[in-house]
Amino acid sequence: MSILEYSFMQRAFLAGILLALITPCIGMTIVLKRMSMIGDALSHSSLAGVAAGLIFGINPVLSAAVVCVAAALGIERIRKKLPRYSEMAIAIVMSGGIGLAGVLSGFVKNSANFSSFLFGSIVAISREELVLVTVISLIVLITVLLLYKELFYIGFDENAARISGVPVQRINFVFTVLTALTISIASRTVGALIISSMLVVPAACGMQMGRSYKKALLWAVIVAVSTTIAGLILSYYAGWKPGGTIVLLEVVWFVIIVFRKALIKK
Repeated sequence: MSILEYSFMQRAFLAGILLALITPCIGMTIVLKRMSMIGDALSHSSLAGVAAGLIFGINPVLSAAVVCVAAALGIERIRKKLPRYSEMAIAIVMSGGIGLAGVLSGFVKNSANFSSFLFGSIVAISREELVLVTVISLIVLITVLLLYKELFYIGFDENAARISGVPVQRINFVFTVLTALTISIASRTVGALIISSMLVVPAACGMQMGRSYKKALLWAVIVAVSTTIAGLILSYYAGWKPGGTIVLLEVVWFVIIVFRKALIKK
């Protein structure tokens, strides 16, 4: 019997592929802006939102999205106040997110529900959650396509982008919100502790394989989609955690690329 005959696997594949399409689009700009750790900061902050949602009986994904957006805007605010130490903003917000998640988790009655957000549970995604993932994924994908040139400019050089007439502050705001939304929905499917890797590793693979921004982004999407499909199939038959399996395959892909390039140079 094919695994796609099961409705829960159909939902898992659809949610996984949607996330695989948008995470490299967000991750590429994050890597170019040298803010790779922002995924960790926001994912840990999303756990605080998850805990708050479980405590007050709110949809954990929605509460995670609210907290994630607030944390992302907080990072941008601190970066503006301390431009010379912008990386410190990520550390401060991540510390606050971890602390708040740790305190709130103690008030969650069903710890199993909270734990499912740590490493994700994509095969247990409901129809309502799939609709939420689909809507947010489409919003992120359409916005990234519409702001393709602007994101390209601010990714490489914000000052040059500002001189060229790009509304850097507005684009950064939109991109920050998109990043937060992506991480919040991914915390339910692939896990809060894993999503930062899915933002960075495919982008790193794409940058090793493509010689231009467009080709690097295309390769990043190919890597993300391929490893997601392979990871879901492998995890189903081997009984492994899907999120962890997907990330390991992405890391293996990156290692193979690096070794292959090293051998070619020799």
